[in-house]
Amino acid sequence: LFHIFAAMPRIEEIKLDFKDVLIKPKRSTIRSRADVNLHISYKFRNSGQRYSGIPIMASNMDTVGNFEMAIALAEHGLFTCIHKHYSVDEWKTFSKTTSRRVLSNIAISSGTSENDFQKLVEVLGLVKDIRFICLDVANGYSEHFVNYVSRVRAEFPEHTILAGNVVTPEMVEALILKGADIIKVGIGPGSVCTTRVKTGIGYPQLSAILECAEAAHGLGGHVISDGGCTTPGDVAKAFGAGADFVMLGGMFAGHNQSGGDIITKKDGSKVKIFYGMSSDTAMKKHAGEVAEYRASEGKTVEVPYRGDVEGTVLDILGGIRSTCTYVGASVLEELSKRTTFIRVSQQVNTIFGNRTK
Repeated sequence: LFHIFAAMPRIEEIKLDFKDVLIKPKRSTIRSRADVNLHISYKFRNSGQRYSGIPIMASNMDTVGNFEMAIALAEHGLFTCIHKHYSVDEWKTFSKTTSRRVLSNIAISSGTSENDFQKLVEVLGLVKDIRFICLDVANGYSEHFVNYVSRVRAEFPEHTILAGNVVTPEMVEALILKGADIIKVGIGPGSVCTTRVKTGIGYPQLSAILECAEAAHGLGGHVISDGGCTTPGDVAKAFGAGADFVMLGGMFAGHNQSGGDIITKKDGSKVKIFYGMSSDTAMKKHAGEVAEYRASEGKTVEVPYRGDVEGTVLDILGGIRSTCTYVGASVLEELSKRTTFIRVSQQVNTIFGNRTK
């Protein structure tokens, strides 16, 4: 009888998302946003490599994590996880025509198939300046994925490995101990992800960051907050919660560098297509069809065309600098130490809609 009750489902305490909190302002001696330094330096636990830059990442999605975006973001010290669907020849051409600065601010992405592994070996054998590997699956809890992380670490002992996605401390620890340096945290918070709808699986992003960051930092590892940010304020909250990097997809969609054509609607408005990597669109593009044993866990949307990504980058960085001035953090590294979250029932006054400009 004990074993029957021990296996019963249970409900944990309420977990929080970005929409549930605000950051409490504190006395500050910082005179201007211009006095805030967003560049940060890390040394990674397993690779021994060092990173220096502004730790905001473009997600490894078709319409965000591409070569064009990498070039634009590197100009501002930001990072790009390149999607896994470029061919070896495309990688070779790109590496010959771009700067070392760009190559030092990108990660090559890989799935877990044998073909993925062989392609990873081939590209990294050709492009020596790439030092980051992003091992990306929807479900980072499988034993197969954990073993794959270990295999990649053995093959590339001096490369920095990003791995995920997970949302709980025990899996963060397991992946770090298997050789990962930076753990991607987030299941279901993305703007074009439908995992929570299709499966019922997920974890509110703010709580996931708080709990996973504590676990990672205890082992000398790092975490990425992946998904759920819709405003610069959300990015600041992610850093405040302890994220070492923040990965963005939807916020970087719809730009010149986002890939795809600009579509002009009947009313004259311009849009671009943005889709999740588990959507029908992505699976039909890369696999020819949606396998009958699985369901689509992403959606395809039209996002307003927003021109060059530089304007969005400056808006995000300006917002984070302003956050830092409100709490007295002169450098980004201090933000989590200066952050106190307060629970709220309302974020903003919406009498004139949700416009931010």
